[in-house]
Amino acid sequence: MSECEPQVYRPCDRELLKGALRELAGQSGIGVIFAGLVDRSQLTITEFVGTTTHGLRNLVVQTGEGIGGRALLQARPVGVSDYFNSDRITHQHDRAVRIEGLRAMVALPVLVGGQPRSMLYAATRDSASIGERSIDLLTAGASLISRELLIRDEVDNRVSILRVVDQHATEPLDRDLIEIVRIAHAELLSMARLTTDPALSLRLLAVTQQLVGSSSVPADAPRLTPRESDVLAQVALGCSYAEVGRRLALRPVTVKGYMQTIMSKLHAHSRTEAVQVARRLRLLP
Repeated sequence: MSECEPQVYRPCDRELLKGALRELAGQSGIGVIFAGLVDRSQLTITEFVGTTTHGLRNLVVQTGEGIGGRALLQARPVGVSDYFNSDRITHQHDRAVRIEGLRAMVALPVLVGGQPRSMLYAATRDSASIGERSIDLLTAGASLISRELLIRDEVDNRVSILRVVDQHATEPLDRDLIEIVRIAHAELLSMARLTTDPALSLRLLAVTQQLVGSSSVPADAPRLTPRESDVLAQVALGCSYAEVGRRLALRPVTVKGYMQTIMSKLHAHSRTEAVQVARRLRLLP
């Protein structure tokens, strides 16, 4: 598989896997860990920690083939204590596994919206089973990867929407398009806080600044903290304190406290007035 092609907003998903493998190797002590991304009905193994040969490099695994293909088919973890003697899996890829000298193995799919998007493997060079603690760490790692991939997918969706809006930039924007921009702004702002990728977070924050035209914010405009901006953007969509809390993982009373601070900074007497003032000051789109 070729290296990741550069994209404006989406970082390389292979780099996400590579970073996750390094962290898992340090935490678990598993001898060999490897991974690959799923594309439709197949996965390609590209990332490795602890391997000593190139036997598995760029190996393409179709749905149903071997341990990874079975995990891909069933969308759940599959493990074997002796890869070559297992009758639970097919053996199209025995040669590649034998070159690396692996025996016990587990394949764990990373699911996004119920669909496999990548596969994590852990293996040993003897027939000792992979311990429960290691499986738990792999499961936690898969959850983190899944969450990051979901965020990146949502960013892709919002950016594609904004590109459509941008095509109408020379025309007077109707109310529906303005509302789309406001929703995208709030969601991108939230995703910038959630992602574990610092570079992606910075790019998303830059997009949100473009949406509100931050370069034209008055010099004496009140300064909102990042969290205050998150809360205000959600409130501007008409969300209740409870809804904002669910979206931002905050308690409603905490959201209320943020809004009280925001209203004080903006010299507003209500949430509605706070949103109006923020838009006038170009703090919101």
